[in-house]
Amino acid sequence: MSNFILTDRKTDYLLPPSADDWLTQDHLARFVVEVIDSLDLSNLTRQYAGRGSKAHHPATLLAILVYGYSTGVFSSRKLEMATYDSGACATLAQAATPTMTP
Repeated sequence: MSNFILTDRKTDYLLPPSADDWLTQDHLARFVVEVIDSLDLSNLTRQYAGRGSKAHHPATLLAILVYGYSTGVFSSRKLEMATYDSGACATLAQAATPTMTP
């Protein structure tokens, strides 16, 4: 008998996981969201012309940038990858994984 916990990666979730459960209550990402939500971004949203495909909300992109800069990640490509790899960035992106490369 083994003392290891078995990992079954093929088991489906019965319910979709909540991104809110991925972070502790005192996590930096939660603070960033709180600060970004308190900002008036109406000038940014008014500038959006609405052409082409739907855009990500400026608050989402700003939260990813601020969190990335706060944790020492300055590359837009690394920030984009973090939305796939990092629970904190995925929470900030609301699992939308925006493409941030120019």
